[in-house]
Amino acid sequence: MTDFRDRERAEEAKFAMDEQTAFRVAARRNRLLGHWAAEKMGLTPEETDAYAKAVVQADFEEAGDEDVIRKVLGDLTSAGCDIDEAEVRAALDEKSVEARRQFMSEG
Repeated sequence: MTDFRDRERAEEAKFAMDEQTAFRVAARRNRLLGHWAAEKMGLTPEETDAYAKAVVQADFEEAGDEDVIRKVLGDLTSAGCDIDEAEVRAALDEKSVEARRQFMSEG
């Protein structure tokens, strides 16, 4: 019976670790996307850092990526950038790969 409980605890710990890793990768991805969008908008380095943090915060509005896409697309459009949703989604996918690569290289 102890073996079963040990296995159960190990599975729970692995699940928690996987969830934490996914959260960190998503936050890093959103920060990278914020930097990408800030560059398109021509923001200063200080504004870029603040904007990247705002993009990370936007992800807490609802589950999924739609809140982040909506924020970045809206901000880019408001800034007069000629960009569409498909380009933002492509950048999000690209930054997701980059964030995972960065995270794995640190560990």
